[in-house]
Amino acid sequence: QVQLEESGGGLVQAGGSLRLSCAASGRTFSNYHMGWFRQAPGKERELLAAITWSEGNTYYADSVKGRFTISRDNAKNTVYLQMNNLKPEDTADYYCASKTKFQSSYNYWGQGTQVTVSS
Repeated sequence: QVQLEESGGGLVQAGGSLRLSCAASGRTFSNYHMGWFRQAPGKERELLAAITWSEGNTYYADSVKGRFTISRDNAKNTVYLQMNNLKPEDTADYYCASKTKFQSSYNYWGQGTQVTVSS
């Protein structure tokens, strides 16, 4: 059973930075993709960034490209989302998710961590 636990959310002023962490356990993740999503009130869930666990290949949504960086630490089984130059519109609940490289959709989710960016 895959378990994902996010941490690192909080309140930050516009222009500031936060680093989210996602600790993964329960499997060997070499064949997994890890993703960071967010969902703001009244909006659909949005995939922000993804990374392949073994190769480290990355994907970024246009909305965060150049400001957010996804990375992983294989030894710690942890995926990070470094968020810089945060904007009030980045305010949302942020979720870590995983899927195998053979699956089309993410099927393991963390409980989420809240990020609030004040103007």
